[in-house]
Amino acid sequence: MRLYTMPGACSLSANIALREAGIPFEVVKISHHTHKTHDGVDLNEINSKGYVPALALDNGELLTENVALLPYIADLKPAAQLLPPNGTLERYRTMEWLAWANSELHKSFSPMFYPDSSDDVKQKARGKVTKWLGWLSQQLGSRQYLVGDHFTVADAYVFVVMSWTAHVQIDLAQWPNLKAFQERIAARPHVIEAMTSEGLLRK
Repeated sequence: MRLYTMPGACSLSANIALREAGIPFEVVKISHHTHKTHDGVDLNEINSKGYVPALALDNGELLTENVALLPYIADLKPAAQLLPPNGTLERYRTMEWLAWANSELHKSFSPMFYPDSSDDVKQKARGKVTKWLGWLSQQLGSRQYLVGDHFTVADAYVFVVMSWTAHVQIDLAQWPNLKAFQERIAARPHVIEAMTSEGLLRK
């Protein structure tokens, strides 16, 4: 398999999940500036939607969108416990977190990264993100993970999106449990491997 990723983008969550599952794959980095691979292939040629993540499967098909891609990865290696078993409420809770991370938290950040966003638009987006982080802090409480006692693909996605707070001047220290959550996930060996592979950490 081949994972197309932009360093630090939401595709990092798939990079983490593949490593946590122990699935062999190749990382292909897409430049934030040119939207091309190192050998000049345009992202639009890889994924007609023009964004990451994009996972090229061994059968030649392409799978996109974190809410589909992350459960797919988890289901390839059930023993890794990245997604609770079929039919359990915990599985649907995990899917619920994935949907929220994608449609609410992730999208709330987006205007702050658009170069043509006005200061007013960015300020409103910052307020929305702050509101959602406060809500997340209440929901997480004293738990170590979002669902049950195990790290899941939902934790990977939320961790990646929350890491963007460092780039938009939102200090997670105001929510001690979220800061502890980030530090806990960041210390996982496969998370360190994934971030290092994207140039976000130095060896």
